[in-house]
Amino acid sequence: MAYASLATGVLLAAGSGSRFDPDGLHNKLLARMPDGMPVAQEAAHRLLRVVTRVLAVVRPGSDALARLLNDAGCDVMFAAEARRGMGASLAAGIEASEDAEGWIVALADMPRIAVTTIEAVARALDGGASLVAPFYQGQRGHPVGFGVEHREALMMLDGDTGARSLLMSQHVTRLDIDDPGMLRDVDTPEDLRRV
Repeated sequence: MAYASLATGVLLAAGSGSRFDPDGLHNKLLARMPDGMPVAQEAAHRLLRVVTRVLAVVRPGSDALARLLNDAGCDVMFAAEARRGMGASLAAGIEASEDAEGWIVALADMPRIAVTTIEAVARALDGGASLVAPFYQGQRGHPVGFGVEHREALMMLDGDTGARSLLMSQHVTRLDIDDPGMLRDVDTPEDLRRV
């Protein structure tokens, strides 16, 4: 581990992946990238290189994904609220990690975020910033960091907008980083081929 952050990682892995597989037969997070690694496992490994605890939030019925993430080293929770969207999944993860000193929130369908980007977010958060977001060429990416003072606001999230409103605050510590991986998610089979 290059840097051990005080924050808890929250890996959001509860989306439906309907653009990847409209029939719902295959979970995109279990799909293998060109190097053979499942998407979610790679995302988890990168996060675990910076934080000592990662709580992976999955939807009920995603047993194969839960096993994969558990084997990767994550604590896994099933969030019944996940069907309501990313905000509800994030709120469930925050509520389940009440002892955290802050959170680094990553998405399981973003397997190519550089470990150095995750580390930069962690260092800023551990250094006292309350909201941290990395930017690549002017676009906000992932993961994002939240201090404990945002716990109540995060637990109130619902729907599919996630924490976007919090991250639009002028109090966000902006990190300009040369890492296009912070913007690349796997939404379609074509995205999978490109990562």
